[in-house]
Amino acid sequence: MDFLELATEVIDLRSFSNLWYWIALAALWSTASHWVVGVPFDMVTRARRGHERSLHDMRVLAEVNVARILTIIEVSGPWVAGFAAFVLTALGVLGWGYRVEFAQAVFLLALPMTLVAILTIHTARSLRDTGFEDLPRRLRNHRKMVQGIGVVSIFITAFWGMWTNLNYGALGL
Repeated sequence: MDFLELATEVIDLRSFSNLWYWIALAALWSTASHWVVGVPFDMVTRARRGHERSLHDMRVLAEVNVARILTIIEVSGPWVAGFAAFVLTALGVLGWGYRVEFAQAVFLLALPMTLVAILTIHTARSLRDTGFEDLPRRLRNHRKMVQGIGVVSIFITAFWGMWTNLNYGALGL
C-alpha cells in the first residue's frame, strides 16, 4: 500500500464527511454574525453600554459601509443579482439534478449567505433612510436575524449532510 492509497483511505474527500467543511461552515456563520453591516458586534455592544468612542466609531463605520453597499447595489445590482441567480441555479442543478455532493455543499453555504446579503442591503437602506437613528438597536436586530438564518441553515445542512453520509455508507461508496 503506497502513501496515496493510505491517504485516500484515511482522509475522506467527500464534502459532508470532511471535517474541514464543517469548520468552514462554523467559521462562515461566526464571521457573518460578528460583522453586522461591516461593524464588529463587540463595538456595537460597547456603544450600547455608553462607551462614547465606540459609539462614534460604530456610527462612522456604519455610514461608510452603508454608503459602500448601496453604491455597489446602485451601480451593479442587476448584474450581481443575475450572476448570483446563475451560480445558485447551476449549483442546485449540479447538486441535486446530477448528484454532485460538492455542489450541494457549496449551495448549502451560498444560498443562506445570499439571504444574509439581501438582509444586509435592506438594513443598509433602512439605516440610510432613517438617518442612522437608533443605530445600536437596529444593528442588534440585524444580527439576530442573521443568527436566525444561520441556525436554520446549519440545521438543514447538518440534516442533509447526515442523510448523504448515511446513504453513501449504506451503498458502500
